[in-house]
Amino acid sequence: MPRPAAGGSAAPSSEEEVEQPLAEDAVLDIDEIRRESDVDAVLDRLDVELVGLLPVKTRIREIAALLLVDRMRSQFGLSSSRPALHMSFTGSPGTGKTTVALRMAELLHGLGYLRRGHLVSVTRDDLVGQYIGHTAPKTKEVLKRAMGGVLFIDEAYYLYKEDNERDYGAESVEILLQVMENQRDDLVVILAGYKDRMDDFFRSNPGMSSRIAHHIDFPDYTVDELAAIAGLIAAEHEYVLPGDTTAVLRDYLEKRMRQPRFANARSVRNAIERARLRQANRLVSQPGASVTKQQLQELTPADFLASRVFTEHSDRQSDDDTSGVC
Repeated sequence: MPRPAAGGSAAPSSEEEVEQPLAEDAVLDIDEIRRESDVDAVLDRLDVELVGLLPVKTRIREIAALLLVDRMRSQFGLSSSRPALHMSFTGSPGTGKTTVALRMAELLHGLGYLRRGHLVSVTRDDLVGQYIGHTAPKTKEVLKRAMGGVLFIDEAYYLYKEDNERDYGAESVEILLQVMENQRDDLVVILAGYKDRMDDFFRSNPGMSSRIAHHIDFPDYTVDELAAIAGLIAAEHEYVLPGDTTAVLRDYLEKRMRQPRFANARSVRNAIERARLRQANRLVSQPGASVTKQQLQELTPADFLASRVFTEHSDRQSDDDTSGVC
């Protein structure tokens, strides 16, 4: 089955045999094409890995459907120019942007739009140098590693500092713009960060904005979704959250969400890790005590109630804080 070729046409390279379009009355089996491209497996993994995010998952499925149809059109010799694939993921930290970027890389590889399908995740520090002549080599090296896959630039707005004429980020942006246009058949760039800051970034860089085809906003999780995420994280490490613990955890989450630097699923993971530390200390600090398998698995209300979220004013930063990176 032919895959979209570089340059947006279905024409194969000179070393390949030219495939003739299907007959007018031919019929394609969509289910077979989905299986061959591994689309459903990737989308299913996304559903398992991420709680909620229905608008995001819906948009990803729509993009997958478009690419599937484009692939089938090429089978009949219909116009199948490569769609624009550069994206912007906006939202708070810990809302699943990096995970979705990884699955998008796999999806595009399975459909033939990327030859490798790997993900390279970077920030400004990986792209911008600290002195003249340092930025271009750094940016080009990152682009070289990312070719054939997805380049995920977290907090992309830090690349460009409009009020600082001596900043070297503009040089990196210029190189990125050229590659996003001239080598779009071999690289997909995903820019990520807070929505308001990304909007400012695009206003300051209209050339970048014009190259982004898909803007996807990642909503914050609800308390119910965060509690579900906590259950998944605990189960991943073979821990149990009894009913009374879950009630305390929900109270913890409601308080933590009102504090600075809350990072959605990342803060939940940190909270579980802190609770594990407290449980371990509780179990081993009793001389001569015995322990059962159930006790080793259960996280109790006390393991969460010891958090400063409960013991200090809500406007104070929590001991379960994260760095705030998406």
